[in-house]
Amino acid sequence: MNAQVEIPFGIPVEQLTPEVRAALARLADENALLRAALAETRAQVGDLEETSDSDPVTGLANERELERQLGRSVSQANRHGTPSALISIDIKGLKQINERHGRVAGDAALAHVARLLKGLIRTSDVAARTGAGFAVLLDHLDPDSAIDTGERIVRFVADQPLDLGNCEVGLQATVGVATILPGDDAEDVLRRAQRNLERVKEF
Repeated sequence: MNAQVEIPFGIPVEQLTPEVRAALARLADENALLRAALAETRAQVGDLEETSDSDPVTGLANERELERQLGRSVSQANRHGTPSALISIDIKGLKQINERHGRVAGDAALAHVARLLKGLIRTSDVAARTGAGFAVLLDHLDPDSAIDTGERIVRFVADQPLDLGNCEVGLQATVGVATILPGDDAEDVLRRAQRNLERVKEF
């Protein structure tokens, strides 16, 4: 590859033995190859993240997959009047866990909430991690049942503290429920669920 050799401490090249110059040249070539391999690996990781449907920390659907599934539910509501709902979920206490116990504990808290959500919903529903917290898309479910599910989420999270080994940390969920109505689009539902969540948090 014949990468350019950079000599440290300003030592003139002519003062180095041929063996040292050759070794430095090989090292420079190896460094160039490693940099190229690292750049390729980073590009591949970026491609995987862009095409992935799941959140790497929780294993739940990511926002991209949630939006895709929400679009499907909205289409069904518009074509067939199929009842369904979206629940936006805010978890109080996650920031404090990160600050007091570190990033690993924060990730453990996210995974803990994910397990709780998966244990509460049907296989036809979609639990997702969002930038603001979590969301659950409830398929073929009437408004009253969706509200009941939201209330169960609140109770279940409160009743299942996170075990960090040396202590237990309580978490508190706040939910906003938005029924998917004929005539909605995905953005309408997302905005309504978030607006309802903010209203609940004000009380």
